[in-house]
Amino acid sequence: MSDPTAMQRKARTLTHGQRLLLRRLAARAAAWVRAGRRDDLDGLAAILGCILRAVLLAAGAYGAWLLIRRWPAVLWVLVPLWCWASIRAIPKATPEAPAEEPPTAEETAAQREHLLDLIRTLIGDRPGVHLSTLLDHLQKHGQAEGWEVGDLKDRLTALQVPVRRSVKVAGRVAYGVHRDDLPQPSPAEATQDAA
Repeated sequence: MSDPTAMQRKARTLTHGQRLLLRRLAARAAAWVRAGRRDDLDGLAAILGCILRAVLLAAGAYGAWLLIRRWPAVLWVLVPLWCWASIRAIPKATPEAPAEEPPTAEETAAQREHLLDLIRTLIGDRPGVHLSTLLDHLQKHGQAEGWEVGDLKDRLTALQVPVRRSVKVAGRVAYGVHRDDLPQPSPAEATQDAA
């Protein structure tokens, strides 16, 4: 089989970028719709905000479709913008850095304890925390940039933090960390908390 041409390589790159961009936009739209849920209400009243947000997204998509049907020339602007956003969605290749030494056992233990503290804080009085919530919190604080839930799950597994396939929080079931699976805080932490 011959080597791919430069045009084929660019097309593959653009396709990969579009997949990443679509996944990111879908995740943001889904998170925005989920944010409309009211925990202080029950039944249909609790999800009216979600329904309204989903209707707004559908109306926006329909409006975009009507705009393109009415004025197809707008695609001359939209297609290059979409391609540009797709290329920007691809993570930048990091230059080859000199091989770093693997973290020591103490550093790994410190990272694990820090992560467990964060998880306990996010759980609060609930039965657990979803990985998507934990990832969202980390990304809002400048960590785990470009990660997806699967990446976070792998990292938690590497740090021996137990992850369940189905954790129910606020009526929604997803991958997460359950309160019952968390190890007890280290004796040093317990002493600090008591002080």
